[in-house]
Amino acid sequence: MKNQVATVRQHLLKGQTMKNQSFLRRAPGGPGIEPRWTHGAKVAVGTAYSTSSRIWYTLDAGCVTEVYYPTIDTPQIRDLQFLFTDGETFFHDERRNFASEIDCVSEAALGFEVTNRENEGRYTLHKTVLGDPYQNCLLIRVRVEASPELLSKLKVYVLCAPHLEIGGWHNNGEILQSGDYKVLLAHKGNTWLAIGATVPFTEASCGYVGVNDGWTDLADNYRLDWQYEEALDGNIALTGGLDLSQSPEFTVGVAFGTTQHDALSTLGQSLNIPFERTREAFIHQWEQTSKRFSLASKSNNAKLYERSVNLLLAHEDKTYSGAMIASLSIPWGDQKSDDELGGYHLVWTRDLVKSVTGLLAAGDTSTPLRSLIYLAVSQREDGGFYQNFWLDGRPYWAGVQLDEVAFPVLLTWRLWKNKALGNFVPFEMVRRACGFLIREGPISAQDRWEEASGYSPSTLAVHIAALICAAEFFDDRGEHATAEFVRDYADFLESHIESWTVTTQGTLVPGISRHYIRVNPASAAGCADEDPNCGTLVIANQPPGARNEFPANEIVDAGFLELVRYGIRSADDPIIKDSLRVVDAVLKVETPYGPAWRRYNHDGYGQREDASSYTGWGKGRPWPLLTGERGHYEIAAGGDATPYLRALENFSQGIGLMPEQIWDGPDLPNHYLRFGGTTDAAMPLLWAHSEYVKLHRSAADGQVFDLVEAAHERYVRRRGERKTIEVWKPNRQVQTVPAGTLLRIQANSPFLLHWTSDDWQHSKDVRSQGTAIGIEFVDIPLPKEQKNPVQFTFLWVDEDRWEGKDYRVNVREQEATAHRSLDYRRRKKTQGKRAAAVG
Repeated sequence: MKNQVATVRQHLLKGQTMKNQSFLRRAPGGPGIEPRWTHGAKVAVGTAYSTSSRIWYTLDAGCVTEVYYPTIDTPQIRDLQFLFTDGETFFHDERRNFASEIDCVSEAALGFEVTNRENEGRYTLHKTVLGDPYQNCLLIRVRVEASPELLSKLKVYVLCAPHLEIGGWHNNGEILQSGDYKVLLAHKGNTWLAIGATVPFTEASCGYVGVNDGWTDLADNYRLDWQYEEALDGNIALTGGLDLSQSPEFTVGVAFGTTQHDALSTLGQSLNIPFERTREAFIHQWEQTSKRFSLASKSNNAKLYERSVNLLLAHEDKTYSGAMIASLSIPWGDQKSDDELGGYHLVWTRDLVKSVTGLLAAGDTSTPLRSLIYLAVSQREDGGFYQNFWLDGRPYWAGVQLDEVAFPVLLTWRLWKNKALGNFVPFEMVRRACGFLIREGPISAQDRWEEASGYSPSTLAVHIAALICAAEFFDDRGEHATAEFVRDYADFLESHIESWTVTTQGTLVPGISRHYIRVNPASAAGCADEDPNCGTLVIANQPPGARNEFPANEIVDAGFLELVRYGIRSADDPIIKDSLRVVDAVLKVETPYGPAWRRYNHDGYGQREDASSYTGWGKGRPWPLLTGERGHYEIAAGGDATPYLRALENFSQGIGLMPEQIWDGPDLPNHYLRFGGTTDAAMPLLWAHSEYVKLHRSAADGQVFDLVEAAHERYVRRRGERKTIEVWKPNRQVQTVPAGTLLRIQANSPFLLHWTSDDWQHSKDVRSQGTAIGIEFVDIPLPKEQKNPVQFTFLWVDEDRWEGKDYRVNVREQEATAHRSLDYRRRKKTQGKRAAAVG
C-alpha cells in the first residue's frame, strides 16, 4: 500500500503545474485500504432524549467514533476527528497528539464536554458534542485556544470516515459547492450524510483511505494538495479545512437523511439554530429522567447511578420502541471489517431483560412494558427467540439458549405483579415460551456464555423460575391443570439440579470434591451421559493448536449463583458455599479497585497476553458484571454489598461506563493497559450497568430484587413437600428411574400409550392428557417395590399410526436419599438442636 500511495503522489506532483478540473474531479487509487471500525472501549456514548432525534454517538480518546442512524443497530461512520497543522513544522490528529478530559454537559445528560490538550501544551481544543434534540444531526461546538502567533498560522481540518449502512466498502463521497459554501457529502444505498459548519470550508476533498485521503495528504507535507471533488465506490474519507480568520469558535454539523435533499435540509435546520439554545433544550429533555433517581441519594456515587440509569434509557431504539441493544460498541472493532456486521449493537433477549429490569428497579415501568411488547412481537411462532437479532426481528445468530426464552416470562411476571401491564395481555407470549421451554429443554443448546451445550446451572435457574411464574398465569386464567403440569415440570428440573450439575469428584481445590460445574455436556440420547462426573467439555476460543477439551467437572463458573438470585436455592446451601470456595480459588482476581471474577477457567474470549486484540482466540479476562452478581449473593446471605458496589464504581471509565472485561495482567503502558483497567472489549456493557443499578435497589431493600418469591417459597421454605417426577420425552429418553417415582411420558402431539411393566404379560392402553401449551402426557406411577422395566410404544392419534418401535425404561431400587436431600435434612436437624438449646 505504501508503494501505491507513493506512486499516486509522485504522479500528481509531476502534474502539479498542469492541474485542471477534469483531472482533479475524481480521486484515483480506489478503493482504498481495507476498512476497520474503532476501539470497542468507549469513554462516552450518548443521544438526545427526544425520539425525534434518531442518532446515537460514541466517543473514544476525545474523538467522535461510531455514529448510529436511523436505528440504534446501524453505525454509519467510523470516526470524525479534527486535524491540525501550522503548514510548516507539525501535523497533529486528536487521537495521537492530545490528552483528553471528558464530562457530561450537565449531571447525567448524555452530551459531552471534551477538552483535548496538545501534548506539548501549545494549544487546546474545547468541544461540546451533542445530538440535536429535534433533528437527525450531530453537533460539535469547537473552540480553539492558542497564542495569537500560533492561532494566526494554525489550520484546522475536520476528517470523517463514512461507513454507511454498516460498511466501509462501497461508500461514495463528493464536495457540493453552493456559492462560496462547501458541504461534504457521502452516500450509499438509501443513506446520505452531509457535513457543514458555521464557518466556511476553505479547502475540501474526498479521497480513498490510506491512499489520498486528507490525513494521508496532510501528514506528508502539512498541506492539502489533493482536493478531489468525488471519490466513488470505496473506503473513503471526507476532509474540510475550516476558516478561523473570523473566529476560533465554530460549530460542525453531521446530518443524516434518506436523500441528499433530506440530509442537506437537516444540516441547514440544525446549524442555523444558535448552539446555546439547542444545548439548553438538550439538557432540559434529559432532566425528565430525574424521577428515576430516587435511590441516588443513598449512593456514595450518585452521579454514576444516575448516568447508569440514563445509559440504560439511551440504549432503547427510537423507531422500534422497547428494542434495546447490548452495547453501542463493536468489541475489538479496530480489527473488524465489513465481514462482521453485528458487534454488540444487536438485541439479545437476555441483555434486554436484564437492562429493563434494572430500569424497573429504578422505578421505571413504562420502558420495561415497551420492551415486553417488543419481545412479544419478536417471538417466533414456536415460542422461542433467536440468539440475537436486528431491531426488525431478522436473526443474526440463530442459536438456541433456553434462558433467553425464559427471561421474557420473568419480565412479564414482574410487570404483572407491579400492576404495570397496562392494556397489554401477555398470556399468548407466556404460553408459547412455556411450551418451548418444556419441549426443547432441559438441555440448552447454548449456555449463557453462548459457547457450550448441556445442563447449565444458570440456565436451569432462570428456566425453573420462569416456569413457576408461568404457572401463576395459567392459574389466573383458571387453567389449573396446565398450571399443575408446568409446576410439575419445574419440580422435575429442580430435583435434578445437583445430579446434573454438581460433581462429586472435583479436584480443583483440595478437600472440596463436591461443587457446581459450568456445564454438563449431556447427550440427549441417554441417561448415562447425564453424570456430571464424566463427559468432556470443548472450550471455545483457544489458540491454534492449544488444548480445547477438558473434563467437564474441572471447568467451573459462578452461574450457580443464579439459583440463589431467583430463589431456587438458599444462600447457605452447603453445595453453594463449597462452590463459592472453588470459584474464588480458581476465578477470583483481586485488583487495586476491588474483586472481579473471570467467566470460567480456560476461557479464551479476551485480550491476548501480548495485549493484541481478540481475533477468534485470546485469554478470558474478569467481567465486572460478575462482581455485581456476587454482591447480590452477599445480600441474599445477609452480607454487605458495599465492597462490590465500590468495585463496580472503580471499574467505570470515561463518563462512568462499565466495561465488559478488565485487564488482569501487568501494566502495559505502551498498550494503554493497566491492572484493573479496561481492555478493548465492549464498553459500556449494559448488563453490567443493570447489575449496578439493581445492586443499589437490592441493598436498599435488604433483599435481592430479582428474587421470585413463589420459587423461594416452593424450593427453599417448603422443600420436600412435592411428588418425585421423572420425565421421558423424545429429546430426553431417560434409561433408568428409581422405584417409587412417577414416570411421566411426554410428547408434542396426542397419543395412546401402549405399555407394560411385566414384559408384555399384561399391558395397558392409556390416552394422553392435553395441556394448554400443546404438550400431551401420560403418568405411570411406579410402586416402591417395582423391579421390572417399563416398556411402551405409541399410537399417534392424529395420524392413526403406530410408532413401530418399543421403548424401555429400567427401574432401579429406590435410593435411601439423594445427597442434596441428606444435606437438607442434616441442616434442618442441626437448626432444630440449636433452637432447642437457645430455648
